[in-house]
Amino acid sequence: MRLKLRRVTSFCNHAISGFAKRSLDPTCEVVSDGLACFAAVTDAGCRHQVAKTGSGPAATRTPAFKWVNTALGNIKAAIAGTYRSIRQKHVPRYLAEFEYRFNRRYDLAAMLPRLTWAAVRTPPMPYRLLKLAEVSA
Repeated sequence: MRLKLRRVTSFCNHAISGFAKRSLDPTCEVVSDGLACFAAVTDAGCRHQVAKTGSGPAATRTPAFKWVNTALGNIKAAIAGTYRSIRQKHVPRYLAEFEYRFNRRYDLAAMLPRLTWAAVRTPPMPYRLLKLAEVSA
């Protein structure tokens, strides 16, 4: 399993549809908890399945969302445990870092050579540009 972590501007049809078109394969099936905006993934050609969970502790144990809840807990712990303070403008970088490590977790030996390969082929960038915050997805 792999993660695709992007910050969206809001939970509205337009934002979710744009994310789905940019990030999801049209043949995938999206399972959601029934929040109305997630139906917008059909604009990208994806199938949408709703799994009503209710609320409370029992909802977190729904089998369809076990992996998602585990991943969200790990993301929160990794970011809060690494950074002293979390700045809103840097959230895309925090998510990208976690996504990179998570998606390569089974091939740890190749992570450092791959990072070195990318660093060698990346052109120099002035510090003022490097520290700019990214925009939302």
